[in-house]
Amino acid sequence: MISTESRPRLASKVRLRYDRKGERYMLLYPEKGLVLNPTAADIVTFCTGENTVSVIVDRLAEKYSSQTREALERQVIEFLGVMADRGLVQGDV
Repeated sequence: MISTESRPRLASKVRLRYDRKGERYMLLYPEKGLVLNPTAADIVTFCTGENTVSVIVDRLAEKYSSQTREALERQVIEFLGVMADRGLVQGDV
């Protein structure tokens, strides 16, 4: 379960890579890859295991000032929950 106090990090089998040819970020994991949109890439780059979800939301709020913090928090938690369900992110508390 991902909460605002979780410290998400990529699962050990997952790597974040920038595809220069396609000019996009991708999550690479055994035998698969997932292309990330720019917002998802912004979220994943903060998933180091050091930042809480709350800190990630604060940093995104600076970049995406047209969104309310509450809306960003809801979207980040939902995205990280989906990534955790797929085994791509771990939400350590």
